Amino acid sequence: MKILVPVKRVVDYNLKIRVKSDGTGVDLANLKMSMNPFDEIAVEEAVRLKEKGVATEVLVVSCGVTQCQETLRTAMAIGADRAILVQTDEELQPLAVAKILKALVDKEQPGLVILGKQAIDDDCNQTGQMLAALADLPQATFASKVEVANGKANVTREVDGGLETLSVTLPAVITTDLRLNEPRYVTLPNIMKAKKKQMDIVTPEDLGVDVEPRIKTLKVTEPPKRSAGVKVPDVATLVRKLKTEAKVI
Repeated sequence: MKILVPVKRVVDYNLKIRVKSDGTGVDLANLKMSMNPFDEIAVEEAVRLKEKGVATEVLVVSCGVTQCQETLRTAMAIGADRAILVQTDEELQPLAVAKILKALVDKEQPGLVILGKQAIDDDCNQTGQMLAALADLPQATFASKVEVANGKANVTREVDGGLETLSVTLPAVITTDLRLNEPRYVTLPNIMKAKKKQMDIVTPEDLGVDVEPRIKTLKVTEPPKRSAGVKVPDVATLVRKLKTEAKVI
């Protein structure tokens, strides 16, 4: 069985984001870029399934600029076998990415698609669900445990009331949550091996996909700074301030 894992290049989660002075977007100049943490978990889970003998090949895919090759090499250093870069300088929104992935699913015919539940840059949490709808595949989101056997995947997912276990027939789409696993440390020998692994580069046009943005960003602003706290002498003053100033009661 082949597992397809989409990965996204995002600003490293340890860095503080800066908004451009004209409000047109995020300033990416001189910022360290890394693999989206949820996607890294997805790669780790796919590699573990291969190590268990459940899968025979792990294929990683990224959509974006040329520098996304670095992200794909990192995924192959974790243990992926092959990579595809869908190269474009266009702004890619979730629907466009889902259409690209659908075209690759039709071409590669994977038995399972595992991807992060969301990217930490836009927090959309849409691509996995859109892909499942476009490809007409069963889906299990926010997975905290995955077991694959006998042509089915049993997925434990976190919901508001606790845990829910779903059984989906393969092929299927699974999105990963933080508690699914802890990605392994990438060693230098594996980084060197990753440089020799196959990476194909295509464009959205090669796949017959229209990636024109459907949503326009009008303005990007930083959240307002929190004001300093105030000490009050008694409960009566606290209640009065909550009524008159905070207006929460």
